Amino acid sequence: MVTATESTELRQYHRDGSLWTTGQMLDDQATGYWEWYRKDGTKMRSGYFEAGKQVGTWMTYDRNGDVYKITRMKSEKPTKPQSPRDGSDQFVAGPKR
Repeated sequence: MVTATESTELRQYHRDGSLWTTGQMLDDQATGYWEWYRKDGTKMRSGYFEAGKQVGTWMTYDRNGDVYKITRMKSEKPTKPQSPRDGSDQFVAGPKR
C-alpha cells in the first residue's frame, strides 16, 4: 500500500518578527509556490519549487510591489541527443558552413 505524503506549510521570520518567507515543504524539500518578503512587509520574490529545485518563472518585485525582474529557470532534465539519420550508431554530420 502506498501512503500519500502531505506537504506542510513553512513560515520563517526576520529577526524583528516580520514574515520573511512562506511556502510548502514535502519530504524536507521545498515544493509548490513560495514567497519572500522584506522587513517592511512588501513582497520581494516569488516562484515555484519542485523537489527542492526552483522551476518555472520567478518574479522579483521592487519596493512598490511592481515586478521589475522575471527569471525563467532552466530545466535540469537531461536532453537526449538526436538519433542518427542514417540508422547507424554514428551521427551524420550536416553540411559545413
